Amino acid sequence: MTLTFHWFLPTYGDSRDVVGGGHGLPAGAASGARPATLSYLRQIVHAAEQVGFVGALTPTGAWCEDAWLTTAMLADTTERLKFLVAFRPGLVSPTLAAQMAATFQWHSRGRLLLNVVTGGESHEQRAYGDFLDKDARYARTDEFLQVVRALWQGETVSLSGDHLQVEDARLNRLPDPVPDVYFGGSSPAAGRVAARHVDAYLTWGEPPDAVARKIAWVNGLAAAEGRTLRHGIRLHVITRDTSEQAWAQARRLLDGIDQATLEKVQAGLGRSESEGQKRMLALHGGRRDDLEIYPNLWAGVGLVRGGAGTALVGSHAEVADRIEEYHRLGLTEFVLSGYPHLEEAYWFGEGVLPLLRERGLWRHPAEPASAGPASIPFATAGAQ
Repeated sequence: MTLTFHWFLPTYGDSRDVVGGGHGLPAGAASGARPATLSYLRQIVHAAEQVGFVGALTPTGAWCEDAWLTTAMLADTTERLKFLVAFRPGLVSPTLAAQMAATFQWHSRGRLLLNVVTGGESHEQRAYGDFLDKDARYARTDEFLQVVRALWQGETVSLSGDHLQVEDARLNRLPDPVPDVYFGGSSPAAGRVAARHVDAYLTWGEPPDAVARKIAWVNGLAAAEGRTLRHGIRLHVITRDTSEQAWAQARRLLDGIDQATLEKVQAGLGRSESEGQKRMLALHGGRRDDLEIYPNLWAGVGLVRGGAGTALVGSHAEVADRIEEYHRLGLTEFVLSGYPHLEEAYWFGEGVLPLLRERGLWRHPAEPASAGPASIPFATAGAQ
């Protein structure tokens, strides 16, 4: 199966250093030397589309700009790139969310993907007026996706659930195509939702053995529901012509993290209710050394950033090797990012993707199925 790659839109700002913020951190926790203006984000989506990314993940939370509005304002500046919009069930009604998705599909010509984020931090949810506990939030997500899925199929929906109520809900316009639903979570409650409703299950970047166990766990739950899922992984990436250059960049990023900031961020993340966030913290334990937790897998980003905290670091060939290793576990989608996001999109797109193409694992989305090796003029095949 051809691998699918997505990039990331830093709607909290970008920098040549690691930008803090992310999962569970408060508003104002993220900032960068490059503000998240539409002008700058357009540069990133144009680069991502050119080099061959299929979509771009846009985060959600108090620490970044709104994902729906931002991507809607970017959609008409690209031709093919899809937008993997993160959103939180329960903050809007399922009927309105289903309608928003249908409208987005209509105006973008079918380029919406949805990343469902239940919300792992009660204090952040309360800021939005949501006072359910974590397990109840997942139960609500279950009801939410039940309604949305039925509406997208053209059904008239009435539901009187434990958390949501709708009566005679129906869409005037159905989404075409129905957007794929992406979802991640490491708790038992999250697994149940994934098994019942989602198309692609995402995990944060852990060593291959841990990822394999998680895939087996989710696949077992999905099989019990009579379903099969695609699997993806969320990682940062630092790839260069040589391994030495890549690790030098990782060390430079680490040197830019002052101890006071590290301790403040780690204290905040230590209060997280998210099982996935706890797993990220356990990978580095707050230390600044021994951060290569598996060959070419570096945990340094998680020192100051919530959520995805690991990066693939190495030469283009080494990064391609690790991607191929993860693929052998059953992963087919990779959601990547790097600092700064504009330059790193080109490093990966011009360095790693041509190698994966040579191995028969990737094809540029704009490339006809019968095209030969010379069809992508900007791909520097053979770069090491």
